[in-house]
Amino acid sequence: MQRDVFFVTLPGALALDLTGPAETLRLSGQFRLHYISPLQEVELTTGLVVSRLKPLPDDMPDGSILVVPGVSNSQTQFDTPPAQAVRNWLKTQKTAIEGARLQLVCICSGSLLAGMAGLLDGYQCTSHHEVIPRLRQQVPAALVKDNRIFVEDRSILTSAGITAGIDLALYLITRHHGPQAALDVAREMVVYFRRGGEDPQLSPWLQHRNHLHPAIHRAQNVISADPESAWQVEDIAAKAHISSRHLTRLFRQYLGISVRDYHEQLRIAVARQRMQQGFGLEKAALAAGFSSGRQLRRALQRWQQS
Repeated sequence: MQRDVFFVTLPGALALDLTGPAETLRLSGQFRLHYISPLQEVELTTGLVVSRLKPLPDDMPDGSILVVPGVSNSQTQFDTPPAQAVRNWLKTQKTAIEGARLQLVCICSGSLLAGMAGLLDGYQCTSHHEVIPRLRQQVPAALVKDNRIFVEDRSILTSAGITAGIDLALYLITRHHGPQAALDVAREMVVYFRRGGEDPQLSPWLQHRNHLHPAIHRAQNVISADPESAWQVEDIAAKAHISSRHLTRLFRQYLGISVRDYHEQLRIAVARQRMQQGFGLEKAALAAGFSSGRQLRRALQRWQQS
């Protein structure tokens, strides 16, 4: 039986906040999607106009999921008559959410609108890292968590920015239909790894990418495409069309980390993913390219201490 999912659709909604989770859930074949709004049509951030929107319903079937996507400028776009109408309507859903008859899912700055409606008081939650200070200020009763991909507290799930909505949608598929269903969708979408709620927003896959040096990017692409392999610096350098000595110097200069340590961080991320998928420590270690669970434990301890 398909589960109903209602997407609140406001002007200025981030297109990927809406379409990313919607497409992820659609591909599973287990969810029936609805798009609701106080307006009949709205324009998203990309200029795409979404029409034939359904009115905000008085009630939704038990077990439904209500998704509140973020907007491009929450300071102004959540202070409009349509947003105020949604805010007032969200207040009427509080009893159903607290009674777990309705699951609330907020993507990016959608947490702010839900919080302003009083739905996050006493709940652990998160949002895009740029929104978190205002979430704390405007919703002081919320228990805001920093640097999380998503947070689940009872019947409320909140996520970080934009693509994190896809991670959260995959988690919903896992929760309602099992990990294999989510894995099948991730493969269909060519989502290489599914991040978990405890993963930092700036994961090893992203945190060392804030540079413009093309040789480092080429080397990082080589490693991240196959982190499980036993890469030698010389092999990586050759594929990046640079000497190993120069590559080592560039990593230190631009990233403050060695090539070996960067590779190890990605392997740790792979191992954690495998453990989230149900692998034991030893099997996860081998799948990530470590020689044993003992070597993985040592790597984890080394980075916890650093």
